[in-house]
Amino acid sequence: MQRRLARARAPLRLGFGGGGTDVSPYCDQFGGVVLNAAIGLFAHASVAARDDGRVRLEAADRDLAWTGTAEAVLDADPELRLLAGVYARMCAAFAPGQAPALTLTTYADCPPGSGLGSSSALVVAMVAAFCRYFDREIDPGEIARLAFEIERLDLGLAGGRQDQYAAAHGGVSLMRFETDGRVAREAVAAPPFVLEELEESLVLYFTGVSRESAAIIAEQSENMRRGAPRSLEGLHKLKAGALAMREALETGDLARFGALLDAGWSDKKLTAGAISSDAIDEVYEAAKAYGVAGGKVSGAGGGGFMMFLIEPTRREGLKRLLTGFGGQAQGCRLEAGGVRSWLSLKAEGA
Repeated sequence: MQRRLARARAPLRLGFGGGGTDVSPYCDQFGGVVLNAAIGLFAHASVAARDDGRVRLEAADRDLAWTGTAEAVLDADPELRLLAGVYARMCAAFAPGQAPALTLTTYADCPPGSGLGSSSALVVAMVAAFCRYFDREIDPGEIARLAFEIERLDLGLAGGRQDQYAAAHGGVSLMRFETDGRVAREAVAAPPFVLEELEESLVLYFTGVSRESAAIIAEQSENMRRGAPRSLEGLHKLKAGALAMREALETGDLARFGALLDAGWSDKKLTAGAISSDAIDEVYEAAKAYGVAGGKVSGAGGGGFMMFLIEPTRREGLKRLLTGFGGQAQGCRLEAGGVRSWLSLKAEGA
């Protein structure tokens, strides 16, 4: 006998420019613009039927699990709130009045707090897996909208809007976040050889320090509410930089793209105090001295992954240099596709 089993995976992302302009209240007042790229690291989710009237939530990569009676609202461990929140919303949307018995399992190809949008990618993967489990066909934009609402509205978690759309759509994208809440995504029309050269030029460096982005985002939002001139200036510059980066990619000018990446890191540090640190600054200056065209901390800042752009033949040398600071350096692959889901089969008792 076999039980229903749905799986999904969604790509993580690198934020090249405009990060922070997708966060309220900035985007509500001025509109935000972000340039990002999905990469070949993924968030994974599985939804498997049970016949014992219970629900099990498992964050396999964090060795966290909870099992309880199937109910519309699960009294689960707070550290599993993303999984419980998705379960509640998906049951309300696709099985109203029911609480199906199932096991929901998630894991990601990077540590939590990486700055690669893993939390939102996990939610996107879970939503897609549930849609497959319930035989509901919805488009990537709708998956992203649902994921955003679960995180930001249902659960009240601080953050922006770009991660869900990057995970759902994939590719290299320019995203516009309008003041009325609408989201417009445009695939960047860069020639294939330019994206291949960009991929060969990227180096990721994991600082070994995971961070909670909510505090940084909260500081940035508070600065915006107070009208702090320095923070507002930084966000305006980041938005303009994202548009300029898109133009640089579409014209094949990677030297300009690297310079804009470097300038964007300086602008990002204007928006909140905890975005950088002495350790991050030390790594960045060493990379600049080695010859990188530009770089930044991915995501909200404060730790996680840094990214650098360097001439491809010098990439291995840069990786050795960065490893000397105690973290892990690696190349990066761009991912053209967005979230994917499929049905599998699970033997009874497996």
